[in-house]
Amino acid sequence: MNPHPSPTTWRRLLGAALLAAALPALALDAQRPQVDASALAPQHGQWQADNPYRGDPRAAEIGRSAFNQACARCHGADADGHAAPAPDLRRLGRSCTRIADDALRQRCQRDVDHYFVSSVLKGKVKVGVVHMPAWDGVLEPELVWALRSFVESSGTPKGD
Repeated sequence: MNPHPSPTTWRRLLGAALLAAALPALALDAQRPQVDASALAPQHGQWQADNPYRGDPRAAEIGRSAFNQACARCHGADADGHAAPAPDLRRLGRSCTRIADDALRQRCQRDVDHYFVSSVLKGKVKVGVVHMPAWDGVLEPELVWALRSFVESSGTPKGD
């Protein structure tokens, strides 16, 4: 047995590795969760700078249902992402809550809201590998903000 693989062997190994890396992306399919969002104030397809449902327990519950259908397989059931393959979303904005100045805290939350919406709509692709599907055209503003409300209401992970 040759201890130095041939270029053909390297190409085959590289091809197999690329295929293996692409397989999880094939499983990522952005399907609208089956939730009734009619109780939420309509956004008429418009994106607000701030989460219009912040602090609304009804929106958080709708978001929880949507999250568990569409996001939990990667981010953990009920947003408990401590053992999930994707980031623990409860950590988003945890620094904002520590800011004493109200105006600065709101600006921090607005920045996190923008990051959250942008990430959901565009998804996450790194080095050509889809790590999160894009939800633009699948989720309307009401559901994205309900998801954000749920994640915010989930608290921060222990140890943070």
